[in-house]
Amino acid sequence: MRTVSMAYRLRRRLRPSFSLWLSSKLWRRRLVFWLGAIITGLVCVGFAYMAEYAYAAFLAAEAEWPWAGLVLTPLGFGLCVFLLLRFFPGGEGSGIPQAIAARAFDSPTLRNRLLSLRIGIGKILLTTLALGFGASVGREGPSVQVGASIMLTCSRFAGLGRMKGVILAGSAAGVAAAFNTPLAGIIFAIEEMSKSFEKRVSTLIMSAVLIAAGAAAIVHGTGSYFGRTDAALVEWRDWLAVPMLGIAGGVIGAAFAHGMIAQAKLMPRLMHGWIARHRVLFAMACGLVVALIGYFSGAPINGTGYDEAKAALDGTLEEPWLFALTKLVANLVTQASGIAGGIFAPTLAVGAGLGAVLGDFLPGVPPGAVAALGMVALFSGALQAPITGFVIVFEMTDNHAMVIPLMAVAIIAAGVSRLLCPQPLYHALAGLFIARLRAQTVAPPVKKPVAASTPSAPPPPPPG
Repeated sequence: MRTVSMAYRLRRRLRPSFSLWLSSKLWRRRLVFWLGAIITGLVCVGFAYMAEYAYAAFLAAEAEWPWAGLVLTPLGFGLCVFLLLRFFPGGEGSGIPQAIAARAFDSPTLRNRLLSLRIGIGKILLTTLALGFGASVGREGPSVQVGASIMLTCSRFAGLGRMKGVILAGSAAGVAAAFNTPLAGIIFAIEEMSKSFEKRVSTLIMSAVLIAAGAAAIVHGTGSYFGRTDAALVEWRDWLAVPMLGIAGGVIGAAFAHGMIAQAKLMPRLMHGWIARHRVLFAMACGLVVALIGYFSGAPINGTGYDEAKAALDGTLEEPWLFALTKLVANLVTQASGIAGGIFAPTLAVGAGLGAVLGDFLPGVPPGAVAALGMVALFSGALQAPITGFVIVFEMTDNHAMVIPLMAVAIIAAGVSRLLCPQPLYHALAGLFIARLRAQTVAPPVKKPVAASTPSAPPPPPPG
């Protein structure tokens, strides 16, 4: 009798689970969500090819006419800002702060001003244009906003709900597909986007990353961007590079973050004056500054910096100190212009140059090792996301011998950066987006006019 009762209770408990798994509505939602992840992976791969071809066209123009950048880059900056203001407002900058800020709003209207298909399409077009005109930007940050926009749109269509978790999943899928690093996409969603582990949406994140990265791998292949390096720290003297680069990356990264936050806070104040009336001209002036830096220094500061990072890993980067300095300044000026484009890849490139600079002071240390350490150090110092930085570089170099040094330099750089810049860069920028949207939605109180000719009502008579 007791056995029959237990079996009956077990069937009662399992019946809702079976009915849930057989629900056509549930499977429709899942299929639409998975379709969004596939689209995200394919779009990000297409975005990567477009960006590479656009930048190759710019390099071809410069090879034919060395002065071409002095003309193309200012005109390109102006065109990008014009199109941004006219057709794609909300698509400026990296795109990661917008994705973080969108999670703070429950209103679909406010979220649509940061994440939408229109903004996603504009992000791809404007970032591709920026690279085609020689801007110092990356496509990985924009891929986060594109992935979040695609997944959010698909989830609305399917009525999935849990929009904050969907934004996380789309952002992770964008990183995974852009860098071809699935694990880094998951870590990025946990460490940088949410700053915590959200158990309820972990399945969403895992499935979105798996499907998006798989779709990207089918088209782009599974190889890492920087190939495979066997460089390692062998002698005890080689390990001196870890604390040295950790401290240097933390200090320089914190300075870069302060510069980005300061100019983001300063720009709204300047928008009330000449810059507000001449946004396109201001962007052209920033483009001219970038072009002049590249022309007179001779350093390859344009584009994402992937080629220069590869050269640093191979030990063939020429004048790394000049490249690191000019590329860092070019990143700041480019972001100040307000065009679309990220800082992920340019930051990694500057870090690789920083590692190559230190390698000159530590003879005998493999160039690939110090370059990889520099990439993680500056990334962790600038963004204060040490796990993401370590995992991205580890997956992009496929070097198991450097796991412990990369982890150590990431922790040191992030710790030093937090002492100098308490607020992480992307979250500080996201806070500015949140404050701006909330200020725009708060309407001033309406005062009712009081007619002077209308006599006031007499006071009521006292009781009794």
